[in-house]
Amino acid sequence: MSLVSIGSVLIEKDVLNSFFSCDLRECRGACCVEGELGAPLLPAEAEQLQNPPEELLRMLPEKGLRYLRKLGPVEVYQGVQYTRTVENKECVFTIVRDGITFCAIEIARSEGILEFDKPISCRLFPIRVRKKFGLDYLVYEQHSMCRTARKAGRECKVQLIDYLSPALELRYGRDWVADLKAYVDASLFK
Repeated sequence: MSLVSIGSVLIEKDVLNSFFSCDLRECRGACCVEGELGAPLLPAEAEQLQNPPEELLRMLPEKGLRYLRKLGPVEVYQGVQYTRTVENKECVFTIVRDGITFCAIEIARSEGILEFDKPISCRLFPIRVRKKFGLDYLVYEQHSMCRTARKAGRECKVQLIDYLSPALELRYGRDWVADLKAYVDASLFK
């Protein structure tokens, strides 16, 4: 595996040459359900979630609400904070509408209930931010639940970095994303 460095961020080559376009009707929001841990949280995000407003809590299903009230919204594993999960499956902040799992935080934000959005790790998925040599290291987690998103991305020629540009800009800035895209564009012609 080879790495690329854009500014002070290391990037796995798969991030740069993959295609991706998620369609919730296909995956049914599986990324909010599958796995043993919830969404990785930045410290500021964990703090924001500590006292969720009642309007957000009223949106949640009873089972998730019970977990949240009993155990809190955040869990820690190996020193990293994550959103709490229900029975090591779905995030406590999920709701299901028409058979599709959605993030209640994201819906509450769009309805003006919250001033903050869902965790940046959710918006960057399927890219995960890890650490390597003390730097952010972007890796592409290729889960089977995203098979249709990879296929749709290839068919529509939507690069993963283009699909995730808004989240990447939020995390690293517009100039960084421009540098990333310039690197990818230059690499296509080598």
